[in-house]
Amino acid sequence: MRLTIASAAATFTAAFLLYPLFEGGAWFWSSLGAVLAVMAAGLLSSRLSLPAWAAPLIAVAATWIYLTVAFTSDEAWALMVPTKESVIEMVRLLAVGWADIQRFAAPVPTTEGISMLTAGGVALIAIAVDLFAARLRRAALAGLPLLALATVPATILPDPISWPAFIIAALGFVSLLIADGRERVGHWGRAVLIRRTRAATSETPGRASADTSGLRLSGKRIGFAAIVLAVLVPAMLPVMEPVSLFSFGVGGRGPGPGNSISIPNPIANLKGQLELPERRTVLTYTNNDDAARYLRIYALDTFDGQQFGMTQPKGSPDNRTDNGPLPEPPGLAERTKTENVVTNIQISDEIARLSFLPLPYPPREIRVDGDWRADVDTLMVFSTGDQAAGLEYQVATSEPEATPDLLESLDGNPPQASERYLQVPDNLPPDIRTLAQDLTADATSSYDAAVKLQEFFTKTGNFTYTLRTQGHSNSALRDFLMRDRAGYCEQFAASMAVLARLNGIPARVAIGYTGGTKVGDRWEVGTNDSHSWPELYFEGVGWLPFEPTPSGALGQGSARVPEYTQPAPRPTGETSTPTPGASSSSADEPVDPRNQSNPRQADREGLIATGGLPPDDSMPLIAQIGIGAGALLLLLLVPAGVRLVTRNRRVRTLGWKVSEPADELTAAVVSKAHPSVAAAWAELDDVLYDYGMAREPSETPRALARRLTQQYEFDAGSAAAISAIASAVERVLFARDPGRIEPMGKDLRTVRQALAATVSRGRRVRAVLLPPSTLRRIRGVGERLLDGFDLLENIRLRRTAAQKES
Repeated sequence: MRLTIASAAATFTAAFLLYPLFEGGAWFWSSLGAVLAVMAAGLLSSRLSLPAWAAPLIAVAATWIYLTVAFTSDEAWALMVPTKESVIEMVRLLAVGWADIQRFAAPVPTTEGISMLTAGGVALIAIAVDLFAARLRRAALAGLPLLALATVPATILPDPISWPAFIIAALGFVSLLIADGRERVGHWGRAVLIRRTRAATSETPGRASADTSGLRLSGKRIGFAAIVLAVLVPAMLPVMEPVSLFSFGVGGRGPGPGNSISIPNPIANLKGQLELPERRTVLTYTNNDDAARYLRIYALDTFDGQQFGMTQPKGSPDNRTDNGPLPEPPGLAERTKTENVVTNIQISDEIARLSFLPLPYPPREIRVDGDWRADVDTLMVFSTGDQAAGLEYQVATSEPEATPDLLESLDGNPPQASERYLQVPDNLPPDIRTLAQDLTADATSSYDAAVKLQEFFTKTGNFTYTLRTQGHSNSALRDFLMRDRAGYCEQFAASMAVLARLNGIPARVAIGYTGGTKVGDRWEVGTNDSHSWPELYFEGVGWLPFEPTPSGALGQGSARVPEYTQPAPRPTGETSTPTPGASSSSADEPVDPRNQSNPRQADREGLIATGGLPPDDSMPLIAQIGIGAGALLLLLLVPAGVRLVTRNRRVRTLGWKVSEPADELTAAVVSKAHPSVAAAWAELDDVLYDYGMAREPSETPRALARRLTQQYEFDAGSAAAISAIASAVERVLFARDPGRIEPMGKDLRTVRQALAATVSRGRRVRAVLLPPSTLRRIRGVGERLLDGFDLLENIRLRRTAAQKES
């Protein structure tokens, strides 16, 4: 039974590792109930002595009943007995939960379906752990299913596992191993709790006793030491990263079989790139007009009310890039004036696997090695067999020369874009629809409405840029637009695209990179330039990028607002007053990157000045080593500091003069009345232990003084000092009236100097820096804590033999 309880505890502590994946605590309580149900089934199986193969079946039945009670009780008989209707409802909830997990980014909301799926998964882990540990007696193998709980957040989240959660999970597994070890040793006899402070143990007459306390103590020391080292050592070492230190912003997992292509979740990976502690170069490029341009990778065209997604791209052999010009850009009229630009792009060979090419829009012709094809609707260029890492290619674009006057004149042309670019779910919150109408109530054209929407995010709406928000549900969209108004580029882009669709403007979300920074004669794009922006459709010019995300020091530093979205110049003498708290107007002014040697450095300095960033988030290696060495030194000096504080406290006590009689007091009370004697004796005991001269347990103060004097050949002064201390201690302990006790500080100092003269210099240094007496106390505290675990381990759920007989 002990192993069953330990298995349940180990599973539940390992489940703590899942907390970063969820919003709220509903998953926690549902998982706790599932673990308790499995534990109850295991206890029942042990009580009935069922075979090992039957215990998992009982646990599965218990889990089914628990899930029925917790999630489908309305459809069950007597709220707990499964019926056909409850089974159908359970299957539906599982399907809904699985779909929610696929479309939500962590932390996911704990909907009923997600909570049920999580509880069921934790229950399966608990069943596997109980099977290995309690049934098959293979507790070490139980670590494999527990490891599965740790791999889920490790593979999904970009951040490392929280060390407090790791410690809790590790303690649970160590406790399981200790319980298993005790069970194995206990088979040799009856296990009896041995109190380490006693010289003898009480045993049941007539039965042999197996003392497992020493083994348990050793196991706990090893386990706790391993956990401490696993947490502290990586924390003190400098970060050692492999050569390929980053995954490409929206990179995928590689192509699938045949002619299919694996599409990653661009939004799920975008924020991780923006949070990387150190900038990494993704690509470099040059072009014939030496101007920065956004490089689009993905075009997200579908919106389900939760987040934007991407339709599976289609590329026939006719649309291969080596067949000549790509398909015509949608919506671009022949009469529209365009600017022809040629861009040469070099992708870093350190990026993760990527099956899409970063390109300026709209691409007209691409020269690239490999089988790359263009999607007709979006002009995304992808491959089912080649990767972009290390690739060098040339792309020619024909960019429409859009101006405010031209876009105003196009308002009479109805958009010919697909209806999917206007679709919004019916359950969209009504106040979002009202907001979209209010913001564009006085707009004179679709273009004017788009500009007003952009100004709402960059000026009048009081929005702020931060990476500390996340979420894609209707409630998250509503909170961003109506309440919090704080987020990063993905939320700005998605929100503007939704508001544009509500105003009848076809919109989609692009994900890729901003134009980057000019370094030498090339433009350099890094991981920190990962970006998302909306593209709006106007018949005659096609898809145009807009920029609702704040730029500059308080936003996405390398974001640039297109010139055609700027408001018309105001007449002389007319000024505009910015809205208090809104983004700086400089966010809407075109930035000439050629006048900035390093825009990201300027952004960083601005964030430091406003408290948005620590002074250095990319610490040099030598500084990391220095900080780690300093922290280690401080840790090693803790025992020395404790010893110094203890000695100073005792020295102050030694100056007291005590002379009051104690005729009526017992020895214990007398001792309390003479704190200077107690301090002197305790300090002498610690000095002896530090110098390796510890007194024998049966040695009296007088015998100790005599032995030290003879063994170390004390001079007359040192012999008199040690004799005075011993005499005072014996009088306080045994005499009815100890008489007058003089201050003992001078005597103790004389004895300490005499003892120090008899040991080596290395022993004296160790006594100062790593005093064994302090380490002994720390070890004693640890052993008392382990004694507490022993008491918990000896709690019995079964009645003793004496109770049964009575």
